[in-house]
Formats: sequence, C-alpha cells, structure tokens
Amino acid sequence: MTTTEKLFNRIKRQTGKAIGDFGLIEEGDRIAVGISGGKDSYTLLHMLEALRKKAPVNFELFAINIDSGFPGYHKELIEQHLQQHHFKYLMAATDSYRIIEDKLRPGTSYCAFCARLRRGSLYTQAETLDCNKIALGHHLDDFIETLLLNQFYAGTLAAMSAKLEADNGKHTIIRPLVYVEEAEIQAYSDLNKFPIVHCSCPVVGAEDQKRQEMKQLINKLAEEIPDIRNSMISAIGNIHPRHLLDQNLTKKGGEGKVRS
Repeated sequence: MTTTEKLFNRIKRQTGKAIGDFGLIEEGDRIAVGISGGKDSYTLLHMLEALRKKAPVNFELFAINIDSGFPGYHKELIEQHLQQHHFKYLMAATDSYRIIEDKLRPGTSYCAFCARLRRGSLYTQAETLDCNKIALGHHLDDFIETLLLNQFYAGTLAAMSAKLEADNGKHTIIRPLVYVEEAEIQAYSDLNKFPIVHCSCPVVGAEDQKRQEMKQLINKLAEEIPDIRNSMISAIGNIHPRHLLDQNLTKKGGEGKVRS
C-alpha cells in the first residue's frame, strides 16, 4: 500500500468515525459542501464522496463555491477540478467585495464582515439546492485553536461544534474533519496536487495573527507532549461542569456535592 493510500485510508477512517460519533449524516440528506479552493475543503469533499459510495445510508453531495468578488480569485481552477472529478457543483458569484468596501465601518473586523456575507450566501445557495445540511472543512487544529482563542481573549470556555443548527434555522452545520489534524490534510493535499486557490482578500493574514500565535503555541507544546492535539480535542468532549465556575450552573443547583 502506497503512502497516499495509507494517508487516504487514515483520514477517511477518522472522518467516518466523526460522522458516526456525532450523527452527522442520515438517510436522505442533501449536503452542501462549502468549497473555497483551500486544502481543507478539497479534502472534505473527496472524503465524503469516498464514504458516500460505500455508506449504508443514501445521501447526496453538492459542492458550492462562493466567489466574494475579490480581484484575482481564480475560481475557474476550482471548477475545473470539480468537473474533472464529476462532482455536482454550483459556482455562486456575489458582490461581497463591493459591499465590504462600501459598508465596512472603522474599527469593524474586515474578516468577520466578509465571513458573515459569505455564510449568508452559502445558506442561500444551499437552500436553492434543497440541501438540509452544510458541511464545512474545519479540522482538529481549528477546534483546539478556537478553544484557546476563546479562553485567552474572550474569557469563555468554548470551541466549535461538530453539529449545530445554522443561524438561519433551516440547515444543520456539520464538520466531519473534527478528528483530522491539519498536518495530515496538508500532506494529503500535497500528494494529490489539489489546485489551491487563495481568496485574494486584500487583508489576508492581517487579522489572523492571534490564530497563528495559537498554532505556534500548540506546535511548541507538542514537542514535549506529542499527543497534545488528541488530548485537547478529547477534552472538548469530556466536560465536567461541576468543576467549572459557571454561576448559572451553581444557581440552578448544578454543582451538587463537592468531591476532593
């Protein structure tokens, strides 16, 4: 078995485990897969398609690309890849770039505003395809970085959810790559020579410094604690509310008897 095959099987197994653990896919689902042109979304789409072919339940996949209108965004490379692999897809052009340039207020996050517009467009296109679920390519590292960002900068104990109701109340968001490390996705993308297309956002990287700091912190800790990523992702799903400081829980009598 080749290196590519071993990596493919490992990522597929981890993706399948997440689907089973969190009940991400059910009979008759129509799933919109957000395809940005990055390594994560390509990997997600190919893994879901591989699983779909042998799944015990029937479901459909529709790749959706949202073009925000940034100059230099080569969406044609994404479309060529989707055609080459015979995926059902929809390429949606938006005027988000113009809206951001016109409406962004001083002091407002460019990336946050763009993300809201992109998310709204994705919901709209998923609805036109009658999809009930939307799959996003967030991986294990995204989950634990978000956990640390919320702890360090927002004072909350929160990360991401593998499955949750979308803001519009009409779709369910699923993240099947929750158990897959970013390094494995990068390796898989490199081996398959996915046509990576950057968003061409004029501020790309400028607002991402804090997340990069979290990446560096985790990488540093991993030198001494090799299994730290798996430990942290396990911690997100192994909550002991009685041993936290949420006053809403104690007011409801949720703390119960204290144990030493």
